[in-house]
Parts: sequence; structure tokens; C-alpha cells
Amino acid sequence: MSISRIGVVGAGQMGNGIAHVMALAGYEVLLNDISQDALDAAIARVDKNLERQVSREKIGAATKAETLARIIPTLSLPSLGGTDLVIEAATEREEIKEQIFDTLKPHLGADTILTTNTSSISITRLASRTTHPERFMGFHFMNPVPVMQLVELIRGIATDEPTYAACLGIVEKLGKTAASAEDYPAFIVNRILIPMINEACYALYEGVGNVASIDNALKLGANHPMGPLELGDFIGLDTCLAIMHVLHDGLADTKYRPCPLLTKYVEAGWLGRKTKRGFYDYRGDTPVPTR
Repeated sequence: MSISRIGVVGAGQMGNGIAHVMALAGYEVLLNDISQDALDAAIARVDKNLERQVSREKIGAATKAETLARIIPTLSLPSLGGTDLVIEAATEREEIKEQIFDTLKPHLGADTILTTNTSSISITRLASRTTHPERFMGFHFMNPVPVMQLVELIRGIATDEPTYAACLGIVEKLGKTAASAEDYPAFIVNRILIPMINEACYALYEGVGNVASIDNALKLGANHPMGPLELGDFIGLDTCLAIMHVLHDGLADTKYRPCPLLTKYVEAGWLGRKTKRGFYDYRGDTPVPTR
């Protein structure tokens, strides 16, 4: 399958990163969102991140200009139906993703591949809402997309080989590495990572250590670049909680029970960096532990 035009649904943190790397690799990108403000913010973020690459001499000024010119913002979701491949990167809520696929369904081209950047939801179940489940699969980028080298490729039960091969080819063109995962809750990375963050929440909840001691223990004792609570704030505590629910519901194992303290932080709206408060308070010049 020849891929030249790519549609990205959602201009948030993941969507603008995906648009960035795709356009830099030479693909024309239609970037969709329901808000013009979100689209404007996404283009500004891509511009800023490309400028950082220019300042570090990873790309030239001409390449930056060409990359930005390949990204076409649009409020029209149906217009993405004319692309060769669509990557859905909207909020990690299944009902929202289903609405997007339902809207796209009558507008998709005869050979368009439909993919989702979901970090945990069943690919097979999402594919069942589409007309051609054989041309549907998981295309899971890591955050931040321009920096992280891994992409998880997840086939649903009906995904055919040409669809997988086309997505693998894109990953290779991006200069990233693909990890093939089976369609089980949270796939590979989040199946291992998010329960670790949840366990750090339990350690905090049970008084084993405070925020600083838990994060320092993992950074200095396990050589992690970020502590688990700091990482949870970076990912978004609402996303961490949503993935824990997917694991708990999908695998029915008590070891995946979400920590009550994690739930409390989400109920308070303390979701991490994006809301300026989580396990750390980010409203000042330096993050301060909240416990």
C-alpha cells in the first residue's frame, strides 16, 4: 500500500507530535480537531519543537519551513476520509473514539487504513465498529512523540498482513523502532509501566515513603530517569487511572486494582503537569511535592 497523505484526529499532546514526525518524514498531514484554538496551539507547538531541532542543528531552517507547510489544519473530520491512512489520537475514552469512527465511516476511501493511538483499549473491539476491520490496527506512539523511539503496532483479530506491513513501513521511514504487541489490555509498555506507577501510589498511600523519597529511590536505586510519581504527573493521572481500569476490567486480577489515592487525585482534578498540580505542585518555579 502506498501511503503519502495521513490524517491525524486530535491536535493535543499526542496528535501534534504525530503530525510533527509525519510531516518531517515527508508525509502530507491533515490535522483535525473540534476546536480552532486547539489547532492553532498545535501548529504553534510544532513550530516551537521544530525550531528547537533547528537550534540543535538536527534540521535546517528550510526543512522546518517545508515540514510546517505539509501540515494542513482542518475542523472537518470527514475530510480526513480522503487520506491514505488515518491515526485517531483523541481522548482515551472509548465512546469518543467510537463516535469518531462512526463519523469517518461513510467518508473513508476504498483502501484507507484506519488506526488508533489508544494506549490500552481493545483493538479488536474498536475495529468491530468499522466497515473494514481488516484495515484497522493499533498505532501507539510514545510521549513525547518527536523524542521517543518506540511505536507499538497492535493487530486486532481481523487485521490483515498488508495493513500491518504498511504501518511497519511508516515506522521505519520515521526512523523509529516498532514493537509488535498482541491485542491484550494495555499492550506491552503500559501493561508494565502503569502498574508500576500505581504501585508507587500505593507506597505513598500506605506511608511507605513520601513523594520525594519514592521518586528518588527509583531514580537512584533503579536508575530510572524519572521517578514513578513524577512520570505519572507527566503522563496525566487521569490517563494512568483510565489504563488501570482497563487492566482491572479486562484481566479481572486484583493486582490491577487502582490505588484509592490515585482516584482521589483525579477526582480533585489534580491530574499532573497539565493542570499544574498532581503529586507535585507546578505553579511555582520549582515543582514541590504535595505529600
